Amino acid sequence: MYVGLLGGYEWVILVGAAIVLFGGSKIRDVARGLGAAKKEFQVGQAEAEVAAERARAQARAQAEAEAAARDAEAAKPDAAQGTSSAAPSSTPPVP
Repeated sequence: MYVGLLGGYEWVILVGAAIVLFGGSKIRDVARGLGAAKKEFQVGQAEAEVAAERARAQARAQAEAEAAARDAEAAKPDAAQGTSSAAPSSTPPVP
């Protein structure tokens, strides 16, 4: 005997029993409520995706601004001291 998901005939029996027990109007109300819940869930999910994308963009922009500030700060001492980051001249050492 196979124990698993219900087949087509079993679903027909279950739906028929539900209609007999609860009545057609009650089942319609439940189905309508499930549809509204699904729609509300999808709306919430879309809002969460938008908020997450905004947070990622904001974090990216903040990281880029911090990197630019670090680069500008790193360039300041070179300009203030009058030194450059270029390679030293190739003069031979004096013996």
